[in-house]
Amino acid sequence: MKIIKKFSFFVMVVLIAAMLFASGCSQNVPEKDTIEETESEVTEVVTEEVTEEANEAVTEGLGETEGENGYNPVINPDDFVEVIDNPYFPLTPGTTFVYEGEDEDETIRDEVFVTNKTRTVMGVNTIVVRDRVFEDEELVEETFDWYAQDKDGNVWYFGEDSRDYEDGEVVSTAGSWEAGVDGAQPGILMKGDPQVGDTYRQEYYAGEAEDMAEVLSLNELVTVAYGSFEDCLKTKEWTPLEPGIEENKYYAAGTGPVMEIAVKGGSERLELVEIITE
Repeated sequence: MKIIKKFSFFVMVVLIAAMLFASGCSQNVPEKDTIEETESEVTEVVTEEVTEEANEAVTEGLGETEGENGYNPVINPDDFVEVIDNPYFPLTPGTTFVYEGEDEDETIRDEVFVTNKTRTVMGVNTIVVRDRVFEDEELVEETFDWYAQDKDGNVWYFGEDSRDYEDGEVVSTAGSWEAGVDGAQPGILMKGDPQVGDTYRQEYYAGEAEDMAEVLSLNELVTVAYGSFEDCLKTKEWTPLEPGIEENKYYAAGTGPVMEIAVKGGSERLELVEIITE
């Protein structure tokens, strides 16, 4: 009987010790709900940090190249009108603007013809403008540009069909893009009410077409072969894809572009010499 009592006592001690050990372990292991709450808190903190960084990247200056989702203008076809009569960029079908100048040792002639054709891009009815560039009287580039004006007078650029030529043959279509296709977005070529300091995208196709513009002045005096103009709009235009190149363009109210001059990375100068109407 003594042996049985001793054995029973020993078993009880062992059981009590085991219970105490199990109790201690359960206190050190978080419950399932607690684990889920902790993971949720960590996820929220990380998400907030990532979102904040993303927002900072998107809201940086327009001079920075933004990702595909960083620039997404809202385009509503009902907000656009049939004619383009912005005073700084009027496009009357049947009109040809002729520009001449030099780039290093080459003579440049640029013929911009406003066609009677239209093209629907992103649901918007755009006007097709043919732009042909000649170097030493040889065609080197032909582009069909697509423009439309909204109710606020802003002239939007919806893309281009671009072709480079050598010896009369097409050798490249690089630079072509269409708004709404492959992430490309339209930009504003000319604002309806431009103000000094305005900076805006003229086009956006990541890695291919990212021209930018800034309004520098509204009262420039410009004299070109076609005539003299007062109160001209002067812009700085560039692309982050070619950081060493920059040009100034001049627009006369009631006429349109009258001169462009390379101020960085080149020596090209073009000025309006003639306007032909059909």
